[in-house]
Amino acid sequence: MIRRDAAAIALVALLGASASSRAPAHEPDDAAPPPKASESLRFEAPPPGSYELPPIQRVSDYYPLLAHDGTREPLLGLASDQVALVSFAYLDCTDATGCPLALATLKRLDHALAERPALAGRARLVTLSIDPARDTPERMAAARRHLAPVGDWRFLTLETPEALAAVLADFGQDAVRLRGPDGGDSGRIRHVLKVFLVDAKGDVRNIYSAGFLFTPILLNDIETVLADAAPQPRAERGARPR
Repeated sequence: MIRRDAAAIALVALLGASASSRAPAHEPDDAAPPPKASESLRFEAPPPGSYELPPIQRVSDYYPLLAHDGTREPLLGLASDQVALVSFAYLDCTDATGCPLALATLKRLDHALAERPALAGRARLVTLSIDPARDTPERMAAARRHLAPVGDWRFLTLETPEALAAVLADFGQDAVRLRGPDGGDSGRIRHVLKVFLVDAKGDVRNIYSAGFLFTPILLNDIETVLADAAPQPRAERGARPR
């Protein structure tokens, strides 16, 4: 039986508004956000700037991606003083520890960033579909409307499986289509939840699994990476460093 906790219910609700030609999903009476307990840390997150996040790998920004309105957009498209959090998901996912968890966490983060003037506009959220055959721009637009971002949150998909394979290989993200009992496509995709923190150079600075996908951790890491991108004040000519 599929676990129908609040995170999964929220995702099923947004699917009910999608442009899919398949049978519509049941929309619950109350698509509440996941319980607050999911954000309870069992440890104290170190303050931003008290640690380093060196580059892990570098990813490209040049892929043929489609935005929710059908226009072409780069994956990141960051200014020099911005970072991005990139997550891979598909809109038919019902694994509560996968896509629904990522979307629910990014929704909380979206609101938390908007409440911090120093961070608002400097962090871009990106949700990229790993099911381009089903997750058309229209479906991604429905997801965006339902999640109602208050900040910079892109919902992207691709035109071909080949284009998706190139992005997944670049990031090191797995995504395997599962077959049903009859050997046909089951509509399910097995993948490990990963969210990537990427700086303006395309360097991945952290990768979050379900066990570390908490808003306080994400906020502190964003601030830490942005501090590296902040321009350093120039010393006055002839002045000696103190």
